[in-house]
Amino acid sequence: QVQLVESGGGLVQTGGSLRLSCAASGRSDDPYSMGWFRQAPGKEREFVAAISWSGSNIDYTDSVKGRFTLSREKAKNTVYLQMNSLKPEDTAFYYCAASLGVLLTTLISQYEYWGQGTQVTVSS
Repeated sequence: QVQLVESGGGLVQTGGSLRLSCAASGRSDDPYSMGWFRQAPGKEREFVAAISWSGSNIDYTDSVKGRFTLSREKAKNTVYLQMNSLKPEDTAFYYCAASLGVLLTTLISQYEYWGQGTQVTVSS
């Protein structure tokens, strides 16, 4: 089992910044990639960003490229999603997820473990 706890969500104005954190615990001997997904009211959960086990490979959905930065601090088993230039359309519940294995994946179905999520609201 991998337990994931997100933090850092909140309310911010358009153009503002937030940093989400996701702390992982459990299964310390198994490699896993990490990802962030989000779900807005009435919409399906969508991929935001993912990082490989080593941290050397990162992928973003097109709508956040250049604004969001995903990083991984392996010593703390924590990933960070720095979100800058936030827009109202970024408003959603953000979920951290872990996928066993060294390669990153953008597919929801390949993530075995999920956090409880954190709300991000961007006001216009």
